[in-house]
Amino acid sequence: MASGRKRRAGVGGGVENGRVHILLERLGRDTVRATWGEGERTEELPADRLAAFVRGRESGEDRPRWVWDDTRGWYPALLAAGVRVERCVDLRLCHAILRGSTFTAGTPLATAPAGPWDAVAEPEAEVAPAHTALFELDEPTSAPGEAGVGPSVRDEFAAQEAAVAASADPRRLRLLLAAESAGALIGVELQHAGLPYRADRHDELLTELLGPRPAYGRPVVLETLAREIRERLEAPDLNPDSPPDLLRALQRAGVMATSTRSWELRRLEHPVIEPLLRYKKLSRLLTANGWTWLDAWVRDGRFRPDYVPGGVVTGRWATRGGGALQLPKQVRGAVVADPGWKLVVADAAQLEPRILTGLAGDQAMAAAGRGKDLYEGIVASGAVEERAQAKVAMLGAMYGATTGESGRLMPRLSRAFPRAVRLVEEAARAGERGEKVTSRLGRSSPLPGGGWAATQAAASGPESTAADERRARSQARDWGRFTRNFVVQASAAEWALCWMAELRNRLAAMAPGEPLTAGPHLVYFLHDEVIVHTPEALAERVAEAVRASAEQAGRLLFGAFPVEFPVTAVVVDSYAEAK
Repeated sequence: MASGRKRRAGVGGGVENGRVHILLERLGRDTVRATWGEGERTEELPADRLAAFVRGRESGEDRPRWVWDDTRGWYPALLAAGVRVERCVDLRLCHAILRGSTFTAGTPLATAPAGPWDAVAEPEAEVAPAHTALFELDEPTSAPGEAGVGPSVRDEFAAQEAAVAASADPRRLRLLLAAESAGALIGVELQHAGLPYRADRHDELLTELLGPRPAYGRPVVLETLAREIRERLEAPDLNPDSPPDLLRALQRAGVMATSTRSWELRRLEHPVIEPLLRYKKLSRLLTANGWTWLDAWVRDGRFRPDYVPGGVVTGRWATRGGGALQLPKQVRGAVVADPGWKLVVADAAQLEPRILTGLAGDQAMAAAGRGKDLYEGIVASGAVEERAQAKVAMLGAMYGATTGESGRLMPRLSRAFPRAVRLVEEAARAGERGEKVTSRLGRSSPLPGGGWAATQAAASGPESTAADERRARSQARDWGRFTRNFVVQASAAEWALCWMAELRNRLAAMAPGEPLTAGPHLVYFLHDEVIVHTPEALAERVAEAVRASAEQAGRLLFGAFPVEFPVTAVVVDSYAEAK
């Protein structure tokens, strides 16, 4: 907490760091109840007056933090009315963290039977870190928020505050909950603003790669490749889109493939391999981002995917349709800034290895990445001879690759950076024992399912067989690989949330009081990459804000520990120009 400000709790919304909690609940379809202040002040207002109420409080001096059940259910209508929210508490996202965190194990919220707040929300249609003003959070039989049925927003908020207060590390958890809630706001804002997208340019790019859009059937380039594949496999009736049929045709032709995966096909030699790989690549493009995708997802010059913050157990985001997390390079030329505007495209270099550095407090690895490419720094340390080896070794350490080149390099990496390697090894051993592991700020991995536990029990029983033991060891290793990476990936997701939340505030300060899309605003996010759409005159300021926000995110997670998070930010007209 910031010094000099003491939090005064109240179920209706206390005051923290000069910021009032205002709880919002729906009373049926047409009425909303707002509760705030230590005196439990309550106001009921028609739903169509909510935007004016929120606008008035946001422009006042109390700097509210809105507390509601689900940001996706409240914020879109506010944005549509031109109202931006600075801070919120997303109770559903925070509940999921607090229910599973080892920091809150044993609290009433964590030990209670599953209830409405544990339900997964469906789409309407698919060490303590340094502290800043950005993260000040101190501390359903029916959908949450419906009055009179199930636990209320007020009760849930009180339970969450109690769980954080009783946790093993309240400060880290408060930072995580604030970052997660900020991410919920950003997810809605990304969809509202949309990614600038030229449908005509997308059509041109597809036509260059696939041929003109067909009235039906395959585009001409795919059809030509399909004929070539059939000829080279002597299979005139082959449908190359059918993996079982394709695999049988390959084997009849003497190609000893065991699957039709591209990575396996690349290792084989046969005249069909080159056209087949081209076919598969272009077919994926047509399926994922072809003309049908364009018709469904691009409207009025914007691509508006439905982001799901916290949609993966590690805290990474997912999407409900649109495939925003895998926009292929072939069509990035269609992402074009509006006239008079620019795109600032930024990505963090070697994010997960640097996160591991901070988690482990590995001074040697921090020095290797200071002021330079981390993999080159590992080479300079003498651990390996080439950059490619450094990358393979690090990925092996984080993802549990123990054979091949990665396995051969692991002992050398362990000698050079023992703290980093020990951290992921300990996480793997915990997973093999069926235990939870926890991220930097307090998100914990799920426990393995009942089938996993039954397999482990069968292997240690009096009548266990050698096959039972092999199966148990294999499953234990698999879960250990998951937990090994969980601690790194989940902590990287936390860094990214802090990065975006800090950047969001800096961007808002460049256009105070303006609607979201009138000034610089985030339009895209992919794990360690963001795009900002900005008026051209502010582009260089935005690029600097991107870099400064990354530095601040590192301080929030790791305090004064000297791990760096370099970010490349380029100002371009088109996404294709960025890389």
